[in-house]
Amino acid sequence: MSFVKLASVDDVPEGNMISIRSKQDKIALAKINGEIFAFEDVCTHDDGPLSGGSINNGCVVCPRHGARFEVKTGEVRQLPATEGIETYEVKIENGDVFINID
Repeated sequence: MSFVKLASVDDVPEGNMISIRSKQDKIALAKINGEIFAFEDVCTHDDGPLSGGSINNGCVVCPRHGARFEVKTGEVRQLPATEGIETYEVKIENGDVFINID
C-alpha cells in the first residue's frame, strides 16, 4: 500500500470538507463526528466539484444538481448521478491525514 500525506486533521473542519489537489486527482476530505473520509472531488453526474457542497447524514451533496454520495462507500444515494464516486482508505498518524493511493 502507498499512503500519501494530504493534510493535518486540524485542517478539516468538523461537518465540512476541504479540497486537495494530489498528483493523481482532486480529493475531498470530510470530517464527520471526528472521523475523516476521503473521496474524489468530482461529481459523476456533471464533473463538478463536490467540495463546494455540503455534508448531510453521512453523504456529500453536490452543489450543482443535488446528487448525493455516501462518503464511506462512494455509493449514489440520490439522482441525478447514477455512478458512484471513488473513496480512499484513510490513515491518521501523529495528527496527519494519509490516504492509500493504490
